[in-house]
Amino acid sequence: MAHFAALRTHSLEFRNTAALAAVGMLVATAFGLSTLITPLYLIYQKAFGFSQITLTLIYAAYAIGNIAALLLFGCASDRAGRRVTALSAIMVLIVAALVFLFARGVTWLYIGRILSGLGIGLASGTGNAWLAELAGEADKGRAAIIGTSTNFLGIGLAALLSGLLAQYAPWPLHLSFVVYLVAVCAVAALIWFTRETVQHPDPGQIEMRPKLALPRKIQAQFVAPAITGFGLMALVGFYASLMPSILSHDLHIENRAAGGALLFELAIVVALVIVATQTLTSRTSMLWSLALMIPAAAAIAVAQVSASLLVMLAATIVVAVSTGLGYRGSLQVVNELAPADQRAAVVSTYFVCCFIGNAVPVIGVGVLSTLTNTTVADIAFACTIAAFAAVALVFGLLHRSG
Repeated sequence: MAHFAALRTHSLEFRNTAALAAVGMLVATAFGLSTLITPLYLIYQKAFGFSQITLTLIYAAYAIGNIAALLLFGCASDRAGRRVTALSAIMVLIVAALVFLFARGVTWLYIGRILSGLGIGLASGTGNAWLAELAGEADKGRAAIIGTSTNFLGIGLAALLSGLLAQYAPWPLHLSFVVYLVAVCAVAALIWFTRETVQHPDPGQIEMRPKLALPRKIQAQFVAPAITGFGLMALVGFYASLMPSILSHDLHIENRAAGGALLFELAIVVALVIVATQTLTSRTSMLWSLALMIPAAAAIAVAQVSASLLVMLAATIVVAVSTGLGYRGSLQVVNELAPADQRAAVVSTYFVCCFIGNAVPVIGVGVLSTLTNTTVADIAFACTIAAFAAVALVFGLLHRSG
């Protein structure tokens, strides 16, 4: 046993580019579970007979797991070690995928979404910290690019795969999760051999204590990045939860792969924008994101009212560019604003805003669409996002960081 441990440490341990690739795959695979279910929502809706409100609540349950992971286990890997925490996250993701695989009703979907949110939150926090340490102090920008771009690559590829399998392969509610389980087990094997960066890890020292903070001196400057995160995650949540319904009911596109393909377009453009605009300053990137968020929200409403697939494809590109600019820019602004001794707590506060944005507006759309109709609800959503973006843009222009 000792000989095997030494062999793994010295001969089979991934370092440098191989280690970065392994952790990047962890982030991508984890986030993939969040959208693997997207093309399947309408099938579940017919199979289990639930309403549009229930659909949005199932989607939003994901945020419960995210926030729980952030508040209770956000610093777990600092003490337990990156590898152990990452493997624990993978175990949660496997359990979540099994819940979806054997789902027999709406309750199963709620449980699966909460568990997937917990696993993704744990894997994301661990993975991004691990990437930063593997890249080294001199190349933190590279780590951020890998972390944010692989996030969206996983989202897009999983949605596309799930849609294609649901449309063209047997067992539409099962095959995607079987493929996912194979993929996540392969990633677990890679993580097992990836270099640990925490010195003297001790799982017994984990503290499950919420850690949020927003110092008074940065509150005004924090508004713009917080609303940017809220707004862009609301737009992504809109695509991930409601786009299959819009394509089916408003654009009369019944192909199950269409919803996954549109989310794939969004995710790939986001990843490309993150990579292509890395030389932009964080504040410039964030402000451009806010400015584009207004026409992006309007374009979604226009696409739905006009029932035009071409307009929807164009709207998706605008949304993706805004998201790509805003995701990197706003997070970097928050990192720059936060006092060194409270950085983790301030960044956690920012992510709570993101997760609330990912869940609450989507629930509002579901409720309003039941009371009125989907077009009215989606126009109200677009107006709300545009108003938030305008307010954040004013705060961003008036209150400079530093």
